[in-house]
Amino acid sequence: MVVPLLSLHVKSLGASPTVAGIVGSTYGILQLFSSTLVGCWSDVVGRRSSLLMCLLLSALGYLILGASTNVFLFALARVPVGLFKHTLSISRALLSDLVVEKERPLVIGRFNTASGVGFILGPAVGGYLTELDGGFYVASLICFSVFLLNAGLVWLFPWGEERCNTTKTGLQLGESHPLSRETDDRVQDAATAHEATAARKSLWHPWTEVTLALRNIKTLILSDMWDIFSVRLLMAVAIMLYYSNFILALEERFGVKPKTTGYLISYSSALGALAGFAVGPIMRLYKHDSHRILLHSSLLTLALLLLYSTTRTMGVVVFCSTLLSFSTALGRTCITELQLTVGGTQACGTLIGVGQSVTAVGRIVAPLLSGVVQEVSPCGPPGLGAALVLVAILIMSLRKPPGSGDRRERSKCE
Repeated sequence: MVVPLLSLHVKSLGASPTVAGIVGSTYGILQLFSSTLVGCWSDVVGRRSSLLMCLLLSALGYLILGASTNVFLFALARVPVGLFKHTLSISRALLSDLVVEKERPLVIGRFNTASGVGFILGPAVGGYLTELDGGFYVASLICFSVFLLNAGLVWLFPWGEERCNTTKTGLQLGESHPLSRETDDRVQDAATAHEATAARKSLWHPWTEVTLALRNIKTLILSDMWDIFSVRLLMAVAIMLYYSNFILALEERFGVKPKTTGYLISYSSALGALAGFAVGPIMRLYKHDSHRILLHSSLLTLALLLLYSTTRTMGVVVFCSTLLSFSTALGRTCITELQLTVGGTQACGTLIGVGQSVTAVGRIVAPLLSGVVQEVSPCGPPGLGAALVLVAILIMSLRKPPGSGDRRERSKCE
């Protein structure tokens, strides 16, 4: 509801394009550095407390945004939102705590569908409000009220969660890894030594626990999960490149007006939301093999990006946009499932936070790459995106171990 209006509002405050760009990048940079920390914090102090705090501080950011009458207040308002608006990540971690592993992709898919509905309705409401006098301030205050309402729901609802403490239980280093080889011995040794250290001390300061958990997750990522996060980064940058100049490319290539392109984007968002309902049947069809679904959805994404880059008809663009909505929605769910399968649910907040940090890197890198390749051709960004998807597919193909299905079944039984 607010994000599409930010650039217009900061411009109305008298900011130059350079200043507006710097202020606009503040959110992505803060998200990059805070995602992992907040996710780990939720593992230590519990989902409810961290979710409640993030909602309240995000509400404060939107309240300041609604009162911003100069560039300084505008930039200040983006700080608490950039640092603490990780409510979706913590909610996914909470869902992972509350459901069994076999049901997790289905539940997260439905959760993504609910989120997708917000991304469909929000821009429409924001676009209507911006036509009113002081509409941006009204939209900001509505966001403030919605975050307060959500905080009240978190406070009132009875939660059945167990406290996820990575420093007392250690990271659950999975025995099955659909994308990588057996867990490295030194990772297991690090986890064992960490458990022994935790057992010798009865009381830990929460931030000490966060620090130790971050060291533990760093060991896990470097040894056993680099491929998952590499694939996540490559796919995120590829899709962001596709959308980076979508409106401009359709106008230059086909003469389509931005308003019509906006309808096409809303149509794609609606299909992406509906794709969440297809996750369950597809998982059953593939016998819960998230790696294979991710590989096949990435192959489909590669073909569609190449087709979109070379087509000369608008009908093919609509076709590509339709199928991309499904392939990317499936890919997001599967990559999250693989992160949790390998890292273990006891550190799910940290793992999801790391994933969001990786995506934040994509938000910073994609606009830069898009600007460079657009100098060559309006088809450059999706073409480069297709090349990145191809690299991700190669990583997935090379890192798949033999017999991963048996280890996955053992992991489910555990």
